[in-house]
Amino acid sequence: MAASHYPLLLVDGYNIIGTWASLKKTRDRHGLEPARRELIEALVNYTAHNGYQTQVVFDSQYRKSPSSLEHHSPNLSIYFTAWMQTADTYIERVCASSFRRVVPHRSRVIVATSDRDQRLTVVGYGAEWMSAQRLVNEIESSVCQVRHKQKAKKRSQGRFLFNCLDAKSQERLAQWQQGS
Repeated sequence: MAASHYPLLLVDGYNIIGTWASLKKTRDRHGLEPARRELIEALVNYTAHNGYQTQVVFDSQYRKSPSSLEHHSPNLSIYFTAWMQTADTYIERVCASSFRRVVPHRSRVIVATSDRDQRLTVVGYGAEWMSAQRLVNEIESSVCQVRHKQKAKKRSQGRFLFNCLDAKSQERLAQWQQGS
């Protein structure tokens, strides 16, 4: 986690894909890789909009490979577990280590999964739990909020090209119009 004051959102990747209807459809039609990409893209904007440090965790327990961490954006990383390790065990270990530290202003840890056993375990460690459906709803709500802000900004700029220019270009155009 880069900055301790940002909440850490741990996302059980395959659990979310299996719960989110559009991602489930993508997975069933085109495979896991396109579904993973869609989830990650949705989380990039959600993470930035909500100020989370997010880590999406995917099982690699059946692939004979070491764990890997990929930084997708400044606030989002993707973690593939090592062979014979599940996303659940990794998430539990992160929660346990986070709450063993005695820190007066400990950052929040939120786990997004609909796995009931996982929920009970992480809450036992002091983490917050978010259902897969709640995460989906929040991501969709976040997209709508961003679109609404963008539309409002476009409306406030008016219909003139001048309003779409950056400040330096506006200044040059104004000087040109005055004959300077």
